[in-house]
Amino acid sequence: MSTEATEKQILSVLEDDAQASYAEIAERADVSKPTVRKYIRKLEEEEVIVGYSADIDPKKLSGQSIAIVGVDVESERYVEVTNALRRLDAVEALYTSSGDHMLMAEVRAGDGDELGEIINEQLTSIEGVVASHPSFLQERLK
Repeated sequence: MSTEATEKQILSVLEDDAQASYAEIAERADVSKPTVRKYIRKLEEEEVIVGYSADIDPKKLSGQSIAIVGVDVESERYVEVTNALRRLDAVEALYTSSGDHMLMAEVRAGDGDELGEIINEQLTSIEGVVASHPSFLQERLK
């Protein structure tokens, strides 16, 4: 198996199960445990793997609502807006986008009312934010 194919197999297993042991990864990727250890270390050093996380079903969490918010930004204020959004505690993740909006923010709060307040009072009040387009998540399907 080529180096690229080995890396792809290991990454595929980790994407399915970030908690998989080296032994599980080795079995599923059809390589040895030392090979898994070597490639994971390499991928972490090259910052291909930038972290490990747990996927959470928001409906199973009591007292938490999540929205994905498309954020439209004045081009000349892009850097300031992204820095301001990064500082907001309620912004769990922030992405650049090639879609309808320049930025996509994952915003979390205790309930829908609090989520609306954060979006309307904190997010849209940042100088340079032209508009926000929230989509409130209801049910995780996968």
